[in-house]
Amino acid sequence: MTMTNALPHYRPEWVPLAGHQLRLSGIHFDTIRVQGVRGEQIASDLVEATDGDAGPVVCEAVGFRWMYFLLAPGAARAHTWPLGVQRFGGAGTRTVTYIGIPALDGNTWPLQWYSEPTPTTPYVDPDRLHATLGRSIAVQES
Repeated sequence: MTMTNALPHYRPEWVPLAGHQLRLSGIHFDTIRVQGVRGEQIASDLVEATDGDAGPVVCEAVGFRWMYFLLAPGAARAHTWPLGVQRFGGAGTRTVTYIGIPALDGNTWPLQWYSEPTPTTPYVDPDRLHATLGRSIAVQES
């Protein structure tokens, strides 16, 4: 199920008008990537915890079904992320990573918004995301 929460749409300058485009992580946003069912559960928990205003989360409809949580530039390095969670962007990384960003409307397959950016939450809160990941790991271990 796709969760969208921005009516009318708030469109940051890095969101394309149509289709999808690659954006450099670390410039427009930092990215936390989580694979498959685990990523979907984290996104669902985050949306529920924020009453539907989680900030921008992009999902892939095919392949590994990655979930991309978009944080403010530089915010991802504030935490040590658990195993299986990938961080892209920010100081201290030696790689360049482009993230596919879909438009808010129209055909954007295979990418879609699970949660859209809003004026009140233009980025995912890194502390809340980190806490949500921590709760998810605790549930899996119990």
